[in-house]
Amino acid sequence: MEAPFVRLLDGLQAQGGAPAAIVADTFVPWAVRVGNRRRIPVCVLSPLSAAMFSVQYHFHRLPQAAGGSASPPLDGADIADGVGPCLIENYIPGLKSIRLADLEPSHSNKAALNSILEAYVELPCPVFSVGPCIPFMALQEHNANTEKESYMAWLDAQPVNSVLYVSLGSFLSVSPAQLDEIAYGLAQSKVRFMWVLRDACSRVEGLIQGSDGMVVPWSDQLKVLCHPSVGGFLTHCGMNSMLEALYAGVPMLTLPIVLDQPINSRLIVDVWKVGYSLKEKVRADSVIGRDEIAEAVKKLMMNSGDAEGVRRRASLLEEASRTTAEEGGSSYRDIMAFIDFISPSKR
Repeated sequence: MEAPFVRLLDGLQAQGGAPAAIVADTFVPWAVRVGNRRRIPVCVLSPLSAAMFSVQYHFHRLPQAAGGSASPPLDGADIADGVGPCLIENYIPGLKSIRLADLEPSHSNKAALNSILEAYVELPCPVFSVGPCIPFMALQEHNANTEKESYMAWLDAQPVNSVLYVSLGSFLSVSPAQLDEIAYGLAQSKVRFMWVLRDACSRVEGLIQGSDGMVVPWSDQLKVLCHPSVGGFLTHCGMNSMLEALYAGVPMLTLPIVLDQPINSRLIVDVWKVGYSLKEKVRADSVIGRDEIAEAVKKLMMNSGDAEGVRRRASLLEEASRTTAEEGGSSYRDIMAFIDFISPSKR
């Protein structure tokens, strides 16, 4: 993409419209080189969580990384916090809920790892914390639109907090065997659910016959999560999905697949405590069984165990995420500071 991007800049500059700054995703590091050559400030947008950013940025300091030793050194804070030798080999300093195993398989693949590390260079510049980065404006526009999709009419007819929303992403997916177990588990749970499944819709519909659920090929996810009938979210823990669920105050049942998803699952389950993990229930054949899925779904949706506390904490994070994006909130202030920073009059 570098060459066509350079041509685009050439065209803009020929028309007298050279950009004041370039905003580039972390994983297109060539944009930084282009900006440096043309003396255009480059702002790097990291769409990952702050925790995952920290792991990537300091990866060279982790045990077993870049030829490092198997055990990271302990400092005074580690010892004071009770981190003993038995945990050292699987311990990430400063991120106690996250394990090195959560970085598999992308960080054990040399080519993938080199690509990741190339994107993380020294950052001799301010860091602005913005977010949650979700489509607020689109949500407002849809709320003003009286036309409704059929699935929204179905949601309108369901009791408050009674529907489990299921979406495992559109880029990576689970195995056919796991897909079947999810279908059987949802049907077995007797919980209302709405499952967004782009492929294999007809096959899954055959597996859930007789259940109180529906399968659709697409949905307006943020709008669905904000619907009062939705009381839980079975998710692959993609960053967009996680942020939208937090904004909506919906507790989650996590089934991470790869990349940053296992880290996000740890944040949801172990740090914020706004959901439960299915990953720990995996069998020797790498599949989570229908019985375990049904049990976890009922635990989340029927307020059994500590589910009431999970729901309460999800509500608190909903309030916090909305407050930060409002005028005067921390995200709002950082966006204004960022605009001030890149303004030509300030340089």
